[in-house]
Amino acid sequence: MHTSVQLLSDAPAQLLPARELMAFTLASHIILVPLGVALPLITLVMHGIGLRRKDATALLLARRWSAVMAVQFAVGVVTGTVLSFEFGLLWPGLMGRWGDVFGIGFGVEAWAFFLEAVLIAIYLYGWRRLKPRTHFLLGLPLPATALLGAFGILAANSWMNTPRGFSLDADGNPVDVDVWKAIFTPMFGPQYWHFVVAMLLTAGYVVAGVYAVGWLRGRRDHYHRLGFAVPFTLAAIATPVQFVLGDSIARSVFQEQPVKFAAMEIVWKTDTRVPEYIFGRLHEDGTVTGGIRIPLLDSFLAGFSADTEVVGLSSVPADERPTAVQATIAHWAFDIMVFIGSGLALLALWYGLVWLRHRRAPASKWFYGSAACAGVASVVAVECGWIASEVARQPWIVYQNMRVADAVTATRSTTLWIMLGVVVVVYVFVFGSLLAVLLKMRTRWRLADAGAAASARAPEEDTPYGPRAPVPAGDASADGGPTRPGDRP
Repeated sequence: MHTSVQLLSDAPAQLLPARELMAFTLASHIILVPLGVALPLITLVMHGIGLRRKDATALLLARRWSAVMAVQFAVGVVTGTVLSFEFGLLWPGLMGRWGDVFGIGFGVEAWAFFLEAVLIAIYLYGWRRLKPRTHFLLGLPLPATALLGAFGILAANSWMNTPRGFSLDADGNPVDVDVWKAIFTPMFGPQYWHFVVAMLLTAGYVVAGVYAVGWLRGRRDHYHRLGFAVPFTLAAIATPVQFVLGDSIARSVFQEQPVKFAAMEIVWKTDTRVPEYIFGRLHEDGTVTGGIRIPLLDSFLAGFSADTEVVGLSSVPADERPTAVQATIAHWAFDIMVFIGSGLALLALWYGLVWLRHRRAPASKWFYGSAACAGVASVVAVECGWIASEVARQPWIVYQNMRVADAVTATRSTTLWIMLGVVVVVYVFVFGSLLAVLLKMRTRWRLADAGAAASARAPEEDTPYGPRAPVPAGDASADGGPTRPGDRP
């Protein structure tokens, strides 16, 4: 019997549905995370440009993005809350035994969510009701609260990868908890900054992609040019930084979690002069088929020398490492992430070279077509990064301290499968509603702009501060709000 089949037969029946339920909810939630973390910063950058240059178009964009930010945040709170409950419902062994050690991260995230909700409400309310400078200053804490939420989650996750800050008593229970060591583990710094920059470049490419599609459809006014340029520039600046941070976190994994690194690189035997495989499939006997084999490269990337020793999966017992299938999944996810990141770097380089030479964005349809795809590609890269990180850590839920099978709930597997089906239906409804709301907002904004054009004034002339310009009865307002002249949103 193959090792992986034997391990699966020994696992509790509820393990698979619990994993599938957690994977689905996490993969769904993470689609919203880039906008939740980085859209406040992008919005405030646009807001600042509008105030500094007295550019009404920038202010209009900032206001509309703030509305998107609020809708996205509301849905993100729902999906994030589901994940929080699942930690206790699906993995009681983890929370019951280790909650006192790493639970502080979830507490920090909860406070961050609360503060962000309050600040978003104030920011939305402030349009037209506060002085421009006061309104902008009240919005400045928003990016910090978004980063604080990421801090809490990444602190918990990095602790699960490199647990620190506790001792074990005679019964194997954690005692003498040191909160600071539990938060600032060896993986926290590399993991946190890699994540934050990934969120910034992903959100930037997603937002810019909307206006890239508009450019391809012939909308090349100041509104669309600015809506593309600001988020894309931020993303383009973040992309090469992310390459450096990605290299840093890979080396941290190599030092702190060598077996996980071996899974991500499908290295079977501990050795020097280890080749790098681009894609490829690992088998139970340690052989690799398919893919592209590059001699010596893995050792060189790990330690800048072909003589660097890379720990292999076979260095530990079968029940303490990912299976061949899991290692292959993690390896493919890692390679796809790197492949997408490389493509985004080339796109950013194209943009940068044209800007430096001509002081304008590229005019090629190929560029804007690529920019329109960059948002989706960057979300896929984020998903692949989490897959690589979590699958390569198997079978540990707390690295080298607790296996996933030991943490899973005792609830019957049938009940968990039913829960998964219900969650899928609910999430389809939730995300469908989110898409419908965003499309409705877009339609109202376009009608407002068309109405403004019919009134012989540019859409951006109706600034988000002060009295609203009169519009004919029945026309949509400049921001999709009430239609009566002088009405406030």
